[in-house]
Amino acid sequence: MDTHHADLLDRLERFYDAVPRDAARAEDHGGCVLFVREGPGWPFYARPRLDAERSPSLADVAAVRARQRELGLPEALEWVHEINPELLAVARSAGLAVLEAPLMVLDPAAAVDPASFTDVPVRLLDASAPTLAADVAARRAVAAVGFGAPCTGRGADGPADRDAAMIGLDVAALDEERARIADGSRLSALAETPDEGAVASGMAMRVGDVAEIAGVATLPTARRRGLAAAVTAALARALLAAGTDLVFLAAGSEEIARIYLRVGFRRVGTSCIAHPTPLTP
Repeated sequence: MDTHHADLLDRLERFYDAVPRDAARAEDHGGCVLFVREGPGWPFYARPRLDAERSPSLADVAAVRARQRELGLPEALEWVHEINPELLAVARSAGLAVLEAPLMVLDPAAAVDPASFTDVPVRLLDASAPTLAADVAARRAVAAVGFGAPCTGRGADGPADRDAAMIGLDVAALDEERARIADGSRLSALAETPDEGAVASGMAMRVGDVAEIAGVATLPTARRRGLAAAVTAALARALLAAGTDLVFLAAGSEEIARIYLRVGFRRVGTSCIAHPTPLTP
């Protein structure tokens, strides 16, 4: 691994460690650190400790999973394979299923105009807009329906399913969302049509000059129209305009990674996401 690539992966590793810390407490479990969210919102993960002298052992993984079960949290463990290559075999020996997701970084010179993918407009959420609560609920509902059908092909679920998945935000969650958008540490985007409403969504989390695009989803009935690429491109261009010089994401599969290649991303490694192996009937 050359020095530039090593430095890039180090910046990504430091981002992964930093992004939960404003909203979570960190618990050390051997070579792992578990981030426990203090308020409302999506639960965080466990990762290898940034300052650890060794990769997490089987005992470390067992200890952090036991703590997650004790707290009622998902047994989620994430890491960058190139930083902790030994952990893949350890996680699998612990009975965990591991998604090996292409880790991709944006080439700023190759960033593409969202309009080159679709004529459906993409807008970024405004912290001061009176529609913020409805917009955030729509973003989350699109993601829930989209990730419920994990592929890139068209499907039957559409606007009616999105509307059924809409859940109102409590005051604390909405205040947190508004504050993150206002200070630039979070961007959210919606692609909408007059007839269908929100059909694709995504978000980005930013710490300093590094940002991760995540949660890009499209309603199955609206797929194959360039919407995921447009949402990703809109978020990427907004991040670059705000002074972010390292924009990255983890693609859910090699097929999905091809979408991001068209937006200007290139593969730099593998992001591993481990969870308990589903029980067979």
